[in-house]
Amino acid sequence: MYGKMYSACLYGIDGVIIQVEVDISNGLPQTSIIGLPDSAIREAVERVRASIKNCGFRFPMQRVTINLAPADLRKEGSAFDLAIALGILVTSGQIILPSDIRLLMIGELALDGTLRPVSGVLSMVDRAKQEGFNAVLLPEENAAEADLIKNMKVFSLGHLRELLYPNGILPKTVRKETDPPVILHSLDYLQKPSSSVTISSASKIYTAGCEDYSDVLGQQPVKRALTIAAAGMHNIMLIGPPGTGKTMLIKRLPTILPALTEQESLETTKIFSAAGKLKEPSTGLLRQRPFRSPHHTISSGGLIGGGTIPKPGEVSLAHRGILFLDELPEFSRNVLEVLRQPLEDRAVTISRARAVHTFPAHFMLCASMNPCPCGYLGSHHPEHRCTCSSSRIAHYRAKISGPLLDRIDLQVDVPRPKEWTKESFSLSSQEMKEHVMQAHSIQLRRYRHLPFSYNSELAGRHLRNFAALSSDTATMLQETLEALGLSMRAYDRILKLARTIADLDGRDKIGSSHVAEAIQYRNLDRQQNPGEEVM
Repeated sequence: MYGKMYSACLYGIDGVIIQVEVDISNGLPQTSIIGLPDSAIREAVERVRASIKNCGFRFPMQRVTINLAPADLRKEGSAFDLAIALGILVTSGQIILPSDIRLLMIGELALDGTLRPVSGVLSMVDRAKQEGFNAVLLPEENAAEADLIKNMKVFSLGHLRELLYPNGILPKTVRKETDPPVILHSLDYLQKPSSSVTISSASKIYTAGCEDYSDVLGQQPVKRALTIAAAGMHNIMLIGPPGTGKTMLIKRLPTILPALTEQESLETTKIFSAAGKLKEPSTGLLRQRPFRSPHHTISSGGLIGGGTIPKPGEVSLAHRGILFLDELPEFSRNVLEVLRQPLEDRAVTISRARAVHTFPAHFMLCASMNPCPCGYLGSHHPEHRCTCSSSRIAHYRAKISGPLLDRIDLQVDVPRPKEWTKESFSLSSQEMKEHVMQAHSIQLRRYRHLPFSYNSELAGRHLRNFAALSSDTATMLQETLEALGLSMRAYDRILKLARTIADLDGRDKIGSSHVAEAIQYRNLDRQQNPGEEVM
């Protein structure tokens, strides 16, 4: 007796369809699972055996072989329980499933037959749709997440007996071999109504409880820099003494960023689903850009991802959003250096013996740091004077390598505020967002036929075409680069930044004032003496 069901597992953040083949033959009672399963899958035998018996069916007292194909792909997780259970029941002739649908089965079984949710359902169902499946059977807790994929029938179960006994009545005796099979002509009674909300209501989830930039006293130049960073999706670092509002300013950055597009929403939601961090799938796809702020004790694997079968790290969870590293020099240098490749390639590649995994990692890097170890260099505080020597300051800043600094477009000073009362004029998040959205609309029109959307993504011939300079402006920039000793990467990033500043001014051509302002934001590059005060 042979039967075949379909289930799925995660491979990185992508779903992979797995064939669950069941063979029942004469021989000593024994159940084995083959096809490179992990410990959780091998233990499925006992979960499935108990759940089948506790739902009034019989587990075959024969030799049962379960193969997970393709056999050369290592599999992990508990999402195969439901497919294994139904494969055994169908192969042993105890139930007959409808033949008019191509059904994917996902779910973990408890010993009493209750179905428990699993992670990564969105990626699995999306892959199933691409491969021609038109229905999915899974736990009730995962139904809202699966319903985010359009044109897929979602059948949800709370308990195995809901499928086997639609009236919910559990028989008093175990079924015998002579009993007729349970024929399921249709699964429509298990289909739940759509639980997704509209895009307009989903997009308000984060912004409703956010704080506003109008709460920040002063710091108008810093707000200008943050507006530029948001307008072109540029990396930014704030440098200043303790208590000047660096963290507060960056944590309000999501309030001026636009909502995710439809494609960006699906990418981001799939990553959170694969990582098991999609807490409220009933609200629909994620519409607000992610904001991730890991602690400085994080490891390299936690930042970029890792594991035997790699899982996404913080840089992937920040995809299409913000990765905020507070007190940047406190992070391990080895951890910071692994950021160089994802910042350049906007993806993370993790190699293992059996496969190479690539995770998307297109994020804005936002960081904050003190100007020196004690924090008061250049603060002009009446009581707190900097006591750090030039060597200590140089050692402190050396924790951040030159190649990493090159990849940070804006390096902005955050001075000690002079105003301690509410100003008559203070930019609000709404006002800043209006400028950002105007610049974004210009970029979307300009790059509508290209595979990118923001100025920070310009490179090669596209950078030369869209960020061309006049001869006088180019000469000024070249002389500045030679005086500061900047790299060609810094040159390209100054051009991208100048392009964004010109967009905020509504100018088609980049002027010398735009380039000059972009150069002013290379703060650490302009400080050639480590002991020089930060103004």
